[in-house]
Amino acid sequence: MNELTEKLKSKMQIIRTTAKLPPIIVLHGQPGIGKTTLAQNFPAPVFVQTEDGCPSGLETDTFGLLDSYTGVINAIKHLGNTPHEYRTVVLDSLDKFEPLVLAAVCAQYGFASIESPGFGKGWVMADQWWHDTLRGFDWLRRTHGMIIVLIAHSEISTVNDPRVASFTSYQLRLHKRARALIEDSADLIGFLATDIAIKTEQQGFSKTRARADGGNARWLHTEPRPAFIAKNRFGMSERILIPQHFDFASTLGKFFPQPQVGEVIAAAPEMMETDHV
Repeated sequence: MNELTEKLKSKMQIIRTTAKLPPIIVLHGQPGIGKTTLAQNFPAPVFVQTEDGCPSGLETDTFGLLDSYTGVINAIKHLGNTPHEYRTVVLDSLDKFEPLVLAAVCAQYGFASIESPGFGKGWVMADQWWHDTLRGFDWLRRTHGMIIVLIAHSEISTVNDPRVASFTSYQLRLHKRARALIEDSADLIGFLATDIAIKTEQQGFSKTRARADGGNARWLHTEPRPAFIAKNRFGMSERILIPQHFDFASTLGKFFPQPQVGEVIAAAPEMMETDHV
């Protein structure tokens, strides 16, 4: 045993490294805030669409509206196995993709619904479909140096924190298990929103009314707050102004690793086949 331990030690090396992979980014916010428009301004994007919510006048390169889990996986495989010049792949959106995941689980096992197995077992089984999807996107960033953008709508959820009384917060509109998997895999979770100001209006007879008002300036929040989920691994400002005419390189791109176009970032095998496709 001692001899084996010494041999293992002799083969191990300590190296100094840093982040080299393009980021996995989650963009979330309320409907109509501009998530799809923001993603379209990333470098050479191609869209994997699971919802038909493209703003009027915005032109995108897309596989079309995909209505099955298999369709999404096949789009990922196409990008990994076919030469192209796209540098960003956008899944729009996660919350419309989730029903496709659940439908695939139910179809494979003959369930009437994801609740059929009882005691939350169906949701646990769905984890593998989510893992396969995330593995596919990771495969694209490793073999083709692609930025991964995952768009989600926000919902107001109750957060139970043992340190304080329960409070509400903007979270990803996903089941809690899928939400945790997505949040763990992301390098950046950005909450896109406008500022809100509370204005007091006089209504006469000494009565006042509070009214919420907001400007047109949109901010991408990158640090977590009780009001919303966010995170980043790049030392970014806690919020970044996203103007109408958005320039990726000067606002977000400067924070991310800068691989050369066409460079293979890290050796990665061909995407593994699964029993789910």
